Order: sequence, then structure tokens, then C-alpha cells
Amino acid sequence: MAKKQSLNNKEKNIIEHKKKDSIRLNKYISDCGYCSRREADRLIEAGKVLVDGVEASVGMKINKNQIVEVEGNILKDNKERIYIALNKPKGITSTTDVNIKGNLTTLMNYPEMIFQIGRLDKDSTGLLLMTNDGDIVNKILREENGHDKEYLVTVNNRINEKFLKSMEQGVKIYNPVSNKYQKTKPAKVVKVSNKSFKIILQQGLNRQIRRMTKELGYRVVALKRLRVMNIKLGDLKEGGWRYLTEEELIEMNSLINKNIFYEK
Repeated sequence: MAKKQSLNNKEKNIIEHKKKDSIRLNKYISDCGYCSRREADRLIEAGKVLVDGVEASVGMKINKNQIVEVEGNILKDNKERIYIALNKPKGITSTTDVNIKGNLTTLMNYPEMIFQIGRLDKDSTGLLLMTNDGDIVNKILREENGHDKEYLVTVNNRINEKFLKSMEQGVKIYNPVSNKYQKTKPAKVVKVSNKSFKIILQQGLNRQIRRMTKELGYRVVALKRLRVMNIKLGDLKEGGWRYLTEEELIEMNSLINKNIFYEK
């Protein structure tokens, strides 16, 4: 477990977000650090969220004076934001659900509620950002915001220039979310060895790299995320984590706020 550094980023909110008088309920739940917005919608649909004692509905908005209760817990907007870099080991599922074996909550044993920004496949390793800041998730992950995610990939056969060029220009893969085939967006690809390469994506389709390599006749043997935006994995050991530094947060804040982002 990481030790707290001289600047504990829980004590200084560097990441800036636009405030509103009323916000969507799922956003409020996420802002309180309870879970992601997507998971919040699932809880609302399941009837596990009350607003002023009345069962909530998906998409509803609330104001700061209303009382929100989730699974019997009354929420308070957590003003102290937490930003953590975790090196996710292989075999760990990108979920905070303790009912799933090999989850992030059990792995980290962190004393407060935090959740992951995005996902890494169970068989993948590397950088996974953890937070209680629901506002930052979409700002980092939204494809149109164009933020880099860098990976080191090892495949089962020798790679050639045709393979590298195809990975760089885009590969037509099946997207189960939209239920159709689509060509991936251009990426930056650099050969590392006969069977490994680095790829920088600004896209995040489900199992994208694995699907791309499979379409080209290869199979991923190992996949490690090295970087998200300006945050690097570095020499962080597998299963280890650290708080983001003040310098990292300042640069991240600058990057995410270059993109005009309006909450619907």
C-alpha cells in the first residue's frame, strides 16, 4: 500500500469543475464517491435510490438541499477529491463490486469509497486511475476529448510492416455496443521487438486492441497500459498504488479543461 506523500491531494482540490444549482442524480451520486455514473443508473433502475424518501427515477435532477439515500446510505457531497494511480495485476476485474472475486476494492483495501476511471480487461495489466471524482471520468474517457492512452502489447507471432501499418491506420472490428462493424480511428504505433509494439489510442472500444490484432491474424499474449494522458505507470509494482502528485494534477487539469465540456 502506498504511503501518503507530503502533498495529500485529498487536501487540495486542483482539478476544477463547473458547478451548477441542479445536477443529474447519477452525477451527484458519483460526485459523492459512491460509484460511477453508469453504476448509479443501475442502482436507480433497481429502486435502490431514494430522494427525500421517494424512489428516484433515471435522468432526474436534484438540488443541493435534497437528501439522497443509496442502498440505505445517506450521501454527502465529498469535497475532498482522491486521485490514485494503480498498477492492476492480471486476474483482477475492473470493478469495485466485492461480490465479484478478484475485485479492485479487495485488492486495494482503501479506507474510502473510490472507483476506477475506465477499465482494463481481466487479463490485462498496468495503469488504472482510481478516484471519487465522478466529474473527471467522462472528461478523460470521452473519445471526442482526444486524450491519449498508451499500451505495450505482445503478440504470439512476429510482426511485420503490414501489421504495424494496419494497426496505425485502423482496423475494421465488431463493436458489440453498437452491434455493427466499424473501423478504428488512426493510432500511433511503434515497434518495440519482433513480437511487441506500443500503441497510443484516443479511442476506447471494448477490448479494442485484442479485437484489432485478432482481425489481423494475431493473438495478444500480454497487454499493459503504460500511460493515461500525462499520468505514467513508471516503475510502480503490480498491485501497488500511489497518489497523483500536485504537478500531475495541475497538468491534468489543464488538459481536461482545454476541452469545453457541458454536462447535459
